[in-house]
Amino acid sequence: MVDYKKYITIHPETRFGKPTVIGTRITVYDVLNLLANGMTINEIIHDFPELNENQIKACLSYAD
Repeated sequence: MVDYKKYITIHPETRFGKPTVIGTRITVYDVLNLLANGMTINEIIHDFPELNENQIKACLSYAD
């Protein structure tokens, strides 16, 4: 598993304090929701090129 602490941050002023991927406004919830709805990692990266595979895996690790 990827160490989520390298990729996930929480700031009260960003997305109402929800955990987000560092350098983006994309929340962990957003990524997990996309995966839960059947998108693959590659499809998410295609739709959100600011994300990479390790960031997506960090969201999974955070949820664990």
